[in-house]
Amino acid sequence: MAAKAEPIGPRNGHELAPLNTRADGSERPHGVTIVLQGSRGSLQREAPGEDRAAWSGKLQFFLSIIGYSVGLGNIWRFPYLCQQNGGGAFLIPFLIMLVLEGIPLFLIEMAIGQKMRLGSLGVWNTIHPWLGGIGISSCIVTLFVALYYNVIITWVFFYLFNSIRLSADQLPWAHCPQDNSSAELECSKASATVYYWYREALDASPSIEDPGVPRWWIVLYLLLAWIIVFFIVMKGIQSSGKVVYFTSLFPYAVLTIFFIRGITLPGSADGIIHMYKPKLGKLLDPTVWLDAATQVFYSFGLAFGSLIAFGSYNPPNNNCVRDVLLVSVCNALTAIYASVVIFSILGFKAFTMVEKCMTKEIKVLAMHQIGGFTLNSTFDYYKEEFPTLNNTVVTALNLTGCTMSRQLEEAAEGTGLAFIVFTQAILKLTPAPFWSIIFFLMLLSLGLGSQIGIMEGMLCTIFDIDFFKRMSKPVITGAVCTFCFLVGLIFTTGAGEYWLKMFDSFAGTIGLVVVALLEMISVVYIYGHEKFTNDIYEMTGYRPGWYWQVTWRYVGPFIVTCILLSSLVFMLIIPPTYGAWNAAEGRVEKTPYPNWVLGIAAGMILAGVLPIPVVLILRRFQCLALDVDIHQGSIRRIETTVSTKEMMSDQDSSDSEPGEVNTGDHFEDSSSSDEEILNTKPTSTGIRLAMKPIGHKPTTFKMDVVDD
Repeated sequence: MAAKAEPIGPRNGHELAPLNTRADGSERPHGVTIVLQGSRGSLQREAPGEDRAAWSGKLQFFLSIIGYSVGLGNIWRFPYLCQQNGGGAFLIPFLIMLVLEGIPLFLIEMAIGQKMRLGSLGVWNTIHPWLGGIGISSCIVTLFVALYYNVIITWVFFYLFNSIRLSADQLPWAHCPQDNSSAELECSKASATVYYWYREALDASPSIEDPGVPRWWIVLYLLLAWIIVFFIVMKGIQSSGKVVYFTSLFPYAVLTIFFIRGITLPGSADGIIHMYKPKLGKLLDPTVWLDAATQVFYSFGLAFGSLIAFGSYNPPNNNCVRDVLLVSVCNALTAIYASVVIFSILGFKAFTMVEKCMTKEIKVLAMHQIGGFTLNSTFDYYKEEFPTLNNTVVTALNLTGCTMSRQLEEAAEGTGLAFIVFTQAILKLTPAPFWSIIFFLMLLSLGLGSQIGIMEGMLCTIFDIDFFKRMSKPVITGAVCTFCFLVGLIFTTGAGEYWLKMFDSFAGTIGLVVVALLEMISVVYIYGHEKFTNDIYEMTGYRPGWYWQVTWRYVGPFIVTCILLSSLVFMLIIPPTYGAWNAAEGRVEKTPYPNWVLGIAAGMILAGVLPIPVVLILRRFQCLALDVDIHQGSIRRIETTVSTKEMMSDQDSSDSEPGEVNTGDHFEDSSSSDEEILNTKPTSTGIRLAMKPIGHKPTTFKMDVVDD
């Protein structure tokens, strides 16, 4: 049989076995059956992802990406890193890592998703069947992150509903209990906001080994959080796309309101100057550069599969390069803007704390009649005279010296910044309940925006599996959300924050970095950087130049490898700890994780990494079957070797050589009977191909090799 077909579309390096040869090399008898899926009027290959969901407009796509990439880390992580790593000097390594690492990897995920119009699992299977484990690993790690990320939204709900009060005095974290009990003593040793967080909100247990039962109020708020997430993502981007208009834009409105209010407060300028005052000597510390690279990596939400999913919903001619650059600039500017807002408020908080401190120390000095201090001494007098006091007297009276820098250096990040430090600052604003409500609404919007993206990345991977395509999206989404809620009950116990810290430290770190590194290697070195460059040129009309080639091929993989190695080294040389609440002392104590918890952490890391080598080995030795749906398109070969190469041609029949089988010819009139058989002319060997519709399905055909 002389049959030749010109390949079209991307070449992936896997040829189909000859039609008259079995996978094991033995001769196949005549009568091979091929199933063709396509339009009745044509056997041309359909465009991949033709029936895939799509954005309703460019604005919806842009807001979804912004809502996903601009998250809680921009509010409570980036300002802390700036403060600790050289102030304004930290912007230098941050912007360099943004250009060398963040933007190139961002474009890889966006462009490859848009080109193939598949989720994470489908993309890596298409590039090479051995790479299918990357999509599975990405999905597993995303599941781990989704489990605990929604718990943060749960805590935000708790504070949001408890912010609905008439005055600052009525806010539950404004005062310590007044019942002369152990609770009042515990609160007096800490502070009202710290006590409320650990005792009222979390009811924290003394250690991770003594969690107690789930706290019913947290269980209810967790259920509320998962119900809301379910209704947002249950129909994919058709439902979540409508919510992003709020979750993406509302945080900017709140930040602007806080900015206008913040810069008018006393001490705000000191806070902003303290954060951005450059300390160039810090740039010589390699950990500063590592922190910058890590912040860029996680702030973009790379390797979750979400960016690939978002890109797959774009039309093939979308200018993804422009989108990547716009989102990257917006992300960086948002982080800087949020830092200014946060530290303007923290500067005001420091100002009020300094005044409170000076009032207390003036009273102590006046009682001991030192330095001419009286109960009526002014703050200016204190600032002038305190530096002249004898150090022995200062130590004996346990005086600290009240300065703005001392207050501002008491840095906090994460939940400590949001639920302790900032809530304390809000108490000084008028009216406090209003500022508390809009602050936690902002955190809720940021959290939901990122959670929507995380869930889309995971669900898109699930929906690309043939088995689940037959099921309703709301059913699958409901099952996933229910599973996450049940597993998430571990975070509602007294040890919930300790478990969340463990998940955050282990579940979403090593696995994501490994996935990101293999994504770059797969696209650049297996798929081919030249081919990927041509794909971008075909989609956008822009051909990536030397900057993209250098960062994709060398700089990006090197930086991600450094992040991976440093993360592993720090895990090995620095024993992992968590902050356990000591009720007797009214403070948090660093406590090492027990061995069995570290075993669970190691299991999560392995669960996020092992699918990659396991799938490779199974498919390398043909232990794992792969039903190759070639770009969701036209031809499915029965009893053949695994391949991802298209065998259909869009050429006209006039371009075919004698004896070729051209599948680009159109059927005659579409009104032909379902029993009509379209035959090729017999070849020199007397063999022809006969094609006819199967049953009454207009999109499925049967091709028989007939020996004349």
